[in-house]
Amino acid sequence: MVLQRNTSNLYLQYHICANACLLCCYLLLSTFLCCNHVSVLYWWWQISKDKIFEEIIKLDKSEVLAVDATVIPCSGWALGNIVNLATNHDDLSSSGCFIQGLDFCLYVDVVNCICQNLLESFEKSKGMSQSVGSIAFHAETSVAEEGDTNGSSSMRTLFMDLLKPIYQQWHLRKLLMLAKEDVSCSSGTNYDPTRSLKLSDVVCFYYHMLRIFSSFNPSIGSLPILNMLAFSPGFLVDLWGALEMSIFGQAIQNLQETGHDKQLATRTSGEQVSSTRQRRNAKDAATKWANVLQKITGKSNDSEVGTMSDSILISKQSDDDALTLWDIEAMRHASEGIGKDLMCMMYLFCAIYGHLLLVLDDIEFYEKQVPFTLEQQRKIASALNTFVYNSFVQNGGSYSKPLLDVAVRCLNLLYERDSRHKFCPISLWLAPARNGRIPIAAAARAHEVAFGNFQGNNSSGIPTRSSVFTTLPHVYPFEERVQMFREFIESDKASRRVTGEISGPGPGSIEIVIRRGHIIEDGYRQLNCLRSKLKSCIHVSFVSECGLPEAGLDYGGLSKEFLTDLSKTAFSPEYGLFSQTSASDTSLIPSNSARLLDNGIDMIEFLGRVVGKALYEGILLDYSFSPVFVQKFLGRYNFLDELSTLDPELYRNLMQLKHYDGDVEDLCLDFTVTEELGGKRIVHELRPGGKSISVTNENKLHYVHAMADFKLNRQILPFANAFYRGLSDLISPSWLSLFNTNEFNQLLSGGLQDFDVDDLRNNTKYTGGYTESSRTVKLFWEVIKGLKPTERCLLLKFVTSCSRAPLLGFKYLQPSFTIHKVPCDVTLWASIGGQDVDRLPSASTCYNTLKLPTYKRSSTLRSKLLYAISSNTGFELS
Repeated sequence: MVLQRNTSNLYLQYHICANACLLCCYLLLSTFLCCNHVSVLYWWWQISKDKIFEEIIKLDKSEVLAVDATVIPCSGWALGNIVNLATNHDDLSSSGCFIQGLDFCLYVDVVNCICQNLLESFEKSKGMSQSVGSIAFHAETSVAEEGDTNGSSSMRTLFMDLLKPIYQQWHLRKLLMLAKEDVSCSSGTNYDPTRSLKLSDVVCFYYHMLRIFSSFNPSIGSLPILNMLAFSPGFLVDLWGALEMSIFGQAIQNLQETGHDKQLATRTSGEQVSSTRQRRNAKDAATKWANVLQKITGKSNDSEVGTMSDSILISKQSDDDALTLWDIEAMRHASEGIGKDLMCMMYLFCAIYGHLLLVLDDIEFYEKQVPFTLEQQRKIASALNTFVYNSFVQNGGSYSKPLLDVAVRCLNLLYERDSRHKFCPISLWLAPARNGRIPIAAAARAHEVAFGNFQGNNSSGIPTRSSVFTTLPHVYPFEERVQMFREFIESDKASRRVTGEISGPGPGSIEIVIRRGHIIEDGYRQLNCLRSKLKSCIHVSFVSECGLPEAGLDYGGLSKEFLTDLSKTAFSPEYGLFSQTSASDTSLIPSNSARLLDNGIDMIEFLGRVVGKALYEGILLDYSFSPVFVQKFLGRYNFLDELSTLDPELYRNLMQLKHYDGDVEDLCLDFTVTEELGGKRIVHELRPGGKSISVTNENKLHYVHAMADFKLNRQILPFANAFYRGLSDLISPSWLSLFNTNEFNQLLSGGLQDFDVDDLRNNTKYTGGYTESSRTVKLFWEVIKGLKPTERCLLLKFVTSCSRAPLLGFKYLQPSFTIHKVPCDVTLWASIGGQDVDRLPSASTCYNTLKLPTYKRSSTLRSKLLYAISSNTGFELS
């Protein structure tokens, strides 16, 4: 028997013999696969298929088996025998071929039928659904996880060995060569001996194989077959070509019927995609007409996207037209709107492309544009975005969990890449939910419930509308998600007031005494132990460097000053806890030397609470963290290209190694990395036994990603975990799950660049005798409107200690922006001589107050204000 040639273990041979009656049936079927008597086999298949599967069920339930059939059902062994009898292959290499005279259509049909039966029997026995979306990365739940024994593990390993030809490229190449260009497939269950092999048959074949590998492979799940499929030249492109025709075919027909295609003749040759990429997709009609659609709507083409800024990319579109364009009609009904063949094709495409995106670097994605052009990437993203969104909101219908899981994974990888380096307009991500977004308060409640179910594994497994907020929050505009975040906090404060906790200034708040020269140490000693109680109001009393208590009552201003001053000191690179990622990038990341400090990790945990307190109270901090660090403490994985922001030189070296054409062994590298810490050189192994593993052409990709993983994930993990522990004491992880890394930094430090002067004016208070109609106040607003954006940001930093405006406008600035009158009398002779007030403006940043002298000329006000904000003179002059 075929199985006996792979093992000499008596235990396994006994199990094989116990299945002899079943295998004889399938050996008979396999023999017919190898003959030319198609008509005989056709009638045998037509009559006996159901009876054979009935016998399989009986045999699985019988006591004749040496081991439990739930380890490998009988149909599994039959599958392995058929694959082996249909192929000749070398176990020690990747070479092989099919036997002569094989009926390939029948081979594929029989394998698909057995696979379907095998998966159904496994799901029934285990009561679970398969999810290839997760197994591509961390091996989904399989039989290997359930009380594994040495015997059952060996049995599964043997079973996988029988299927070895499946994940060899010669097997795929032969089937693809025989498949015709027409991807339509008969939906009937009866075998037609006259039909030819189609791409949809091959897709269904590998669709089943992915799920079988993920379920029964004891160690690495479906990785062998995913690796083969992802790196088989042209296969992924062919898959998308077929999908593109199916998904966008109706839109193409509509364009033709309405005559929009006539506009193609009026377009210039400069709007065409590059000729090389166009030739590659020449036979793809869907791509051709999608490019027409692109030109009609005025969107940029691929060659433009690589060079134009995000704002230009977005601003060229009419909002309504863009939203309609990116809401793909064929995907609006989710699984109900697609047939079985298309579902299998989408599943396979998402699984393969999601796997490939893990190793695809930015040079390949954005510059070389392989395997897809940026225009194709946008269409892929829009199709998946529409499909996943509608899978959640149309929860009353049928759905495929395996397809949804793998589509979500692929979509999130595309969105993360777009968040780092734009290739899609914002309207693409917002399009599916443009007409169905629920009110902010209701959305906030739904998100909390959905996240609780997700974390607690209490979900029924059926997608719901509330799942949108945990899975793809990007379909909500950023401003609305910020409003949801503030809604979470206000709701939390209200619930704490109900329990008697103090959330505002006054008696009962937490009182601390802070020495000006020891702000970090005193803050850490008095506040770190409070953990979540830090949400309560803090009353701060400052002690000067002379040891004397400073006058002043804390009604929110001093606590703001305390948080901003503490952050300024602790996040300064000179303090040793954080460092800037590079000279040109001032974003912060924990310093490796922090591990050498006595309480370095504890201090970073405390700073997580400080940042959490600032977010909780709506206090802006004029700092931003490295995307690498934010990704990590938000519980997300950093991929290779993030290394370019952290260590550009190492990233360039790794990219050169990845694309090196020579013999990598000549470079004498091994799987280790040396770290210098405290004057000592520490060698870390990138994988077990890395010191003795040389880097070769075959494993250089593993080395590149292992090195990046060490720098981006392993090395920073202790700091990220500590920061997260502190941050999560005040800010729920579910609240932060709404944002990507760039959005988190905006949440912490406010909007980017300039601000709306009218918004600031409408939310400004006046004290000391000033009113909105005061002459000096009117001059002030005239001067502010005439300043450069950078000068306005300096003014904001001068008054509030942060150069950026609150994300939702100055309505949310706490305390409110205030202009206080500073009376300045001018002598009679000075007034006659045309002199104005000589005093400079000053500020009280703890109260967001600008102390403005009573200037009488706009020129004087402008010059004095610019001098003050440029030289940072402030509080001491008031």
